[in-house]
Amino acid sequence: MFATCVFLPLVGAIIAGAFAFARPADEHQHHRIDQAAQWVTCGAMLLSALLAIVIFIDVVIGQNPGTTRLFTWFDSGSLEVAWELKFDSLTGVMVLVVTTVSAMIHIYSVGYMHHDPGIPRFMAYLSVFTFFMLMLVTAGNLVQLFFGWEGVGLASYLLIGFWYDRPSANAAAIKAFVVNRVGDFGFALGIFAVYMLFQTVDYDTIFAAAEGKSQATLHVFGTDFHALTVICLLLFVGAMGKSAQIGLHTWLPDAMEGPTPVSALIHAATMVTAGVFMVARLSPLFEYSDTALAVVTVVGATTAFFAATVGCVQNDIKRVIAYSTCSQLGYMFFACGVSAYSAGIFHLTTHAFFKALLFLGAGSVIHAMSNEQDMRRMGGIWRLIPVTYVLMWIGSLAGAGIPPFAGHYSKDIILEAAYAAGTGIAGYAFSLGIMTAFLTAFYSTRLIFMTFHGAPRADAKVMDHVHESPWIMLGPLMPLAAGAVLAGLIAYDAFVGDSAPQFWGDAIFVLPSHPALEHAHHVPLAVQLAPLVMGLAGIVLAYVFYMAKPEWPNELARRFHGLYLFLLNKWYFDELYDRLFVRPAFALGRHLWKTGDGTLIDGLGPDGIATTTLRLARRAAALQSGYLYHYAFAMLIGVVAFVTWYLILRA
Repeated sequence: MFATCVFLPLVGAIIAGAFAFARPADEHQHHRIDQAAQWVTCGAMLLSALLAIVIFIDVVIGQNPGTTRLFTWFDSGSLEVAWELKFDSLTGVMVLVVTTVSAMIHIYSVGYMHHDPGIPRFMAYLSVFTFFMLMLVTAGNLVQLFFGWEGVGLASYLLIGFWYDRPSANAAAIKAFVVNRVGDFGFALGIFAVYMLFQTVDYDTIFAAAEGKSQATLHVFGTDFHALTVICLLLFVGAMGKSAQIGLHTWLPDAMEGPTPVSALIHAATMVTAGVFMVARLSPLFEYSDTALAVVTVVGATTAFFAATVGCVQNDIKRVIAYSTCSQLGYMFFACGVSAYSAGIFHLTTHAFFKALLFLGAGSVIHAMSNEQDMRRMGGIWRLIPVTYVLMWIGSLAGAGIPPFAGHYSKDIILEAAYAAGTGIAGYAFSLGIMTAFLTAFYSTRLIFMTFHGAPRADAKVMDHVHESPWIMLGPLMPLAAGAVLAGLIAYDAFVGDSAPQFWGDAIFVLPSHPALEHAHHVPLAVQLAPLVMGLAGIVLAYVFYMAKPEWPNELARRFHGLYLFLLNKWYFDELYDRLFVRPAFALGRHLWKTGDGTLIDGLGPDGIATTTLRLARRAAALQSGYLYHYAFAMLIGVVAFVTWYLILRA
């Protein structure tokens, strides 16, 4: 059953991929091929999701974890890597979330991509993406984890650049691929370091030996370093790239160039959450490195605040939600950084539902607005698409952390754990987290007001065609909306409450000296109420700015023009990287091309030899004039030269 759940999306992807190579004779046959690809992939994903529910009940609720060994992948010396499926509470939660959200996105894509000529290819990419994510979360060793890790990177490249006839989509796909290679280089080094220290890449063996290696060192560059700190920091570099943490986040907003279902799949329950899952999975290593945990906390908190500030001024509806994802991932990471791993996974779970709901809801808006994505050209449409309007409110309130929506429970416990940790680093995270809660509520509500309320700002022709999406698109949003409302309330006790130790079992490890989550339930009332108060304040401010006094945002932007441009241009990270890396790389490449290749290699090498030979041949050809007296004169000169040479030698 484990293998069937994991490999069904791959089977669907292979069949749909085969359909992509078909050459239909007419439009009717083309339509039938598209339908077949949709039925196969959606059916496989729905069946996989149903099996995930059965597995969750058996493994998680029934406390029956296990590992299914499929075969030995490769065996070289002391390195043996098996292909196996590890199912425990952490895997059960991730598989359930990934398959459920992905199944809804598959079905939604049937309506959203209805007129696209590449439907079989798109559906195949979606399914293969899901397969690689399932391989990642069910891995029993680091090499198999890396296989899934790289697989989702490849699939994201294909999905972001799906519309390959658009230069912007190609550029975004390449950017995502290259930035993730930076992170993955650190991740690969971390795996090598794990093998050097433990002589294995198998999870269970590593975790069993972690305590004994807690004081071990690695000798690198003539210096001894704390081994687990080096390993965890290298692995976290990979997480920063995959989960778009500050510094390696620049690919995430550009990923919006792909179709909207791609945005939902990448940003909700799959690729970007891989880093959070990895840190939670490797909690037995991170727990023995306070330095690594501090770095995770600082990076996560800084990312949460940074992305929220940028999201407040973006005008593309999908980019606002993308920066929201980046910010929410920061919450998850600093939860892990204060050893509240289960709180991070709790927020990952609730976030999957409300963020997928927001992205697919945004897709419904874009569909209604004739592919318009700029919120400045929307407004006044809530009566025309009331179902989408209500669903977007649910997603936004869940993201803002307003009770009783799911985000309230998961975000609040993270902030309470950060406060309860009682360290300076945790205090930094708590402070930025509280400010981020205010900003999150502001930009989430700003999105609703700019998109749906006020006077219509779109062209009359666009407004005439505004219509509600078909139920093939709205239907999948209903389960996501239910999750965005109920997931927090239902899962709270099991994930972070009194039942958490029994629920998680051995899947998550926390040292007794890191009791942040345990103490989180006993923080002062002011700390408990702070996120809600900040969230409500953010909503009120958004109402004032975009409903009561809509002229104020422009006036504020004019008065603080420098700050506005700083935020609008995303803290100038792209410009900074362009100056530090892109331009020097182009300059170096141009120099090597012109001087190294052109002047030296070609000039003195093959091209130089060929040019010299040609020049000499032309001069030799010029001697062949065809006049007899020229040849006689040349012979006479030759005779004189030979006689002179002979006389010199005799002398």
